[in-house]
Amino acid sequence: MSAPASASDWLAARPVAHRGLHDAALGVVENTPTAGQVAARAGFAIECDVQLSADGEAVVFHDFTLDRLTTGQGRVDDLSVAELAALSYKGSTDRIVTLDAYLDLIGGRVPLIVEIKSRFDGDLRLTRRTADIVNRRSEPVALMSFDPDVVEALRALAPDRPRGVVAEAAYTHGEWQELSDEQRHELTNFLHIDRSRPDFIAWHVKDLPHTTPALARHFGLPVLTWTVRSPDDREAAARFADQIIFEGFHP
Repeated sequence: MSAPASASDWLAARPVAHRGLHDAALGVVENTPTAGQVAARAGFAIECDVQLSADGEAVVFHDFTLDRLTTGQGRVDDLSVAELAALSYKGSTDRIVTLDAYLDLIGGRVPLIVEIKSRFDGDLRLTRRTADIVNRRSEPVALMSFDPDVVEALRALAPDRPRGVVAEAAYTHGEWQELSDEQRHELTNFLHIDRSRPDFIAWHVKDLPHTTPALARHFGLPVLTWTVRSPDDREAAARFADQIIFEGFHP
């Protein structure tokens, strides 16, 4: 299955700024409105992440907890949108915003690739809310997730949006400790392909070359690769992928 025709001209057409064009040293924090604005002004596509608030809204934020990036503590989904917006980012004047507000800010100037975060627990509330938001809009937006259950659900929830699987070669480090052996086996071997049926793949650059992205490209699925930071990463991406998701430099 190849990407929808509506996405074929833009999905991999330009480099993708990972969590926006951020630079903490300059007070531009990842996934903030400023990082998105800077990327859009530079003409880069934007990758961002969404989490669920306590009141069921999709907010632009990467981590499941607030501690690393903000003056708050604890889980993102323990706080309402209003409570999240009241927090300060460390080293920035930006505030956490909803996906709707972020899309308004970008205004369709560049494509947006939204990663739906998941705890792999079958909870699809964030997926449904994200689909509701993008279905009401006309901007170029793609959706992706590490969780094949999310990608599978998007087939019905947002059928007109390109959907992708974020993936890597192995799921052995600490981030994946909560996965069951069955989940880890399915992800490692891409056994979900018949049900997730992605339109594109976002593959870990450190795991290139690899059979999975090679087969995806063979069958016409675009391969984006993350997170490209070094000359070696760029060389691997140029050989084995169709576009980069980058940070720390300007391509």
